[in-house]
Parts: sequence; structure tokens; C-alpha cells
Amino acid sequence: MFLLPWFIGFFGLVVGPMISSLYLSFTQYDLLTAPQWVGAQNYVEMFNDRKFIASVKVTTTFVVIGVPLQLIAALFIAMLLNKGLSGIGFYRTVYYIPSLLGGSVAIALLWKNIFGMNGIFNDFLGIFGIAGRGWVSHPDYAIYTLIALATWQFGSSMVIFLAGLKQIPGELYEAASVDGANPFMKFKAITLPLLSPVILFNLVMVSISSLQVFTSAYIVSEGSGGPANSTLFYTLYLYQKGFSFFEMGYASAMAWLLLIVIALLTAIIFFSSKYWVHYEYGGKS
Repeated sequence: MFLLPWFIGFFGLVVGPMISSLYLSFTQYDLLTAPQWVGAQNYVEMFNDRKFIASVKVTTTFVVIGVPLQLIAALFIAMLLNKGLSGIGFYRTVYYIPSLLGGSVAIALLWKNIFGMNGIFNDFLGIFGIAGRGWVSHPDYAIYTLIALATWQFGSSMVIFLAGLKQIPGELYEAASVDGANPFMKFKAITLPLLSPVILFNLVMVSISSLQVFTSAYIVSEGSGGPANSTLFYTLYLYQKGFSFFEMGYASAMAWLLLIVIALLTAIIFFSSKYWVHYEYGGKS
């Protein structure tokens, strides 16, 4: 009885819509007329769709570059905050705030202005005599401004890294110092192996969220994915297909393909983890 509200929500708001979208992915559906069964046509059509291919390339670039940068930034700041600085709570809060605000429309608009032709980033470059440009409106650079925005949102991963660092026994570092290990050797032989389960968790979570990025690309490109499809993320194109072109069957097929890709990527990461994740000290280092 107590679980009944949860079951109603789970089957009514999660399982039901998922089954419906799976059915719709095999239909032609424009939201106005009854769905018409077309079999696997939507899935076949994707790979002949140039904009779909472009969205896959943009999203892949974002994940391949953005995920490592975000994890490196999070780990670097976490290691600095783990030094026992005074006012650690304040700094931890300051670095975590971007994770709370980064996915908002307001921050995306702010980012668009910062990297616009008259933005403060160009003002900063002007101090050194470097000519600025409209970074968010240039097809060669627009994607990298969004990668920078994603990297800035490292707060959640940082907090988790910091918690993991605090679980590493200080005696190991002291013993390494006695043996003459330098900071790099300590990082390689102690920090990375013992932190590897935390790295695995952050890698999975950041990768999944990066594949689903939408708000920043939508706001910066005003929903178009421009310039020249340079910010046409997968989820943005899915949105366009479903709610701009009313091709809900095609959009549902894209959603299920994304689910499959996320599941496969997560499985690959977990499979590879047996070669680099160490749950007890004394393994490979």
C-alpha cells in the first residue's frame, strides 16, 4: 500500500511512456494524426540523414574533448582543496556553484554574451593586442565555447573526487616520502590507483550527461544548431525533429538509439575498468 504511489508513478510516468516511444519509433507520427506503422524505416533513414550524421559528429567531439577536460579540472581542484586550506568550506561552495547554475538558461545567455563579438573575452584578448571575433557565431569555434562551459561545471565531480581523496590513508604518502618518492610518483602510485573507483563513477556520470547536453546548445544557437550545424547536438536535433518538424516517430527512434549508445558506452567503460580500476591497494600501479 505504501509503495503504491511510487508504482503508479513508475509505470505511469516512466515505463508507460518508454513503451509508447518504442512503438512510435516504428511509426510515422506527426502528433496530429494517428501513427502509421513503417517498421524500421526511421532507423534506416537516420544513416542517410546528413544533419543526423552532423549531430553525431558534434556530440562525439563534445564528449571526447569535454569529458576528459572536465574530469581533469575536477581532480586538479579537488587535490588543491585537499591540502587543508583554511576556509575550505567557502572554496568548496564557490567551485560547486557552477554545477548548480551551469545548466540554466540564464548562464547559457551569459556565456553567449561573454564569447560574442563585443563580449568580455574579446576585451580580455584586446589587452594583449589580439583581435577578437564572434566565437559563438563562428563554425570553427562555437563548439569549443560550449566545451568550455561544460568544463566550468566540474563542481559535482570535484566534490566526489574530494571525498575520495579524503579516504586515502595519509600513512601511504608518508611512507612514500621516506622512500624518496616525489609528488608525481605519489600521484601515480598512490592517488590514481586508490582513486580509480571514484574516477570510474565520475567518468560514467559525466559521459552520460555530456551525451544528453541540450540547454546550452539550444540557447547559444537559438535552437538552430548553427552556425553551419557546428552546435547541432544530438538532443537538439532530436528536439527539432519532434517539436519543430513534428516527426515524432523519427524523434522517438533517435531517443532509443541514444539510449542504446549510452548503454553500450557504459558497458564498455565497466568492461575496461577491470584493467585500470583497483578496489584494494596492492594492485597494478
